[in-house]
Amino acid sequence: MSFQFTLKTEDVHRVYHMGDTEIEALKGISIEIKHGEYVSLMGPSGSGKTTFFNCVGGLDKPTQGRVYIDEVDIAKLDAYELAWLRCRKIGYIFQTFNLIPNLTAFENVEMPAIFAKRSREVRKKKVEEVLGLVGLTDRMNHRPAQLSGGQQQRVAIARALVNDPAIILADEPTGNLDLETGLEIINLLRRLNTEHGTTILTATHDLKMIDVSDRIIWIADGKIKRIEQLHNVKVILSDERAYEAPSEELNRV
Repeated sequence: MSFQFTLKTEDVHRVYHMGDTEIEALKGISIEIKHGEYVSLMGPSGSGKTTFFNCVGGLDKPTQGRVYIDEVDIAKLDAYELAWLRCRKIGYIFQTFNLIPNLTAFENVEMPAIFAKRSREVRKKKVEEVLGLVGLTDRMNHRPAQLSGGQQQRVAIARALVNDPAIILADEPTGNLDLETGLEIINLLRRLNTEHGTTILTATHDLKMIDVSDRIIWIADGKIKRIEQLHNVKVILSDERAYEAPSEELNRV
């Protein structure tokens, strides 16, 4: 079965209470991401990106609104069903890699497949496949401390892919990497998207990710400020700075 939208949210709000203080982290986010899209969610620190990721990934519950993954309203799932969805439908990539230090690359990637109760034979074949996709066939028996930062992030990407998720959520995937390694990871994610049809939503400060995105969603103060197709955005890069030309300037470019 194919779905028009891999991810859809309707008027998502998230309010936190800290004593007598009420913090409205999300103020009505509604988006639709089609199967096979690459979408970047951009905004400053504190804009609500990570809170939104937690809500769409089933790690947190919206105070108000709905989240749909492959047309399933995740608010209607019980704890077991939600755990199954997170394991089978969503792949997570974190800025800090979150690898288990005493496990090899192979064993780190295998963990979600174990939770999904795949057979040992199926797990082995799939882990080798995804490690090959990210170029780490010759590093599968190395532990994280024996890998570079870029290689560790590649392991994290392979781990996110091992259960063939409907969508990958990548939260600042280049945040802890140098410029060259960050570009390698960006290009790898785009290749996975174009060659394998993997749907990707990434939260990022990294303007280099705009260049590989189909659409860019700008969020600030818990609200969507605008959504642009890539061809409507001009990013100016230099050795010292990178910035996005404002919408009013785009018509003059």
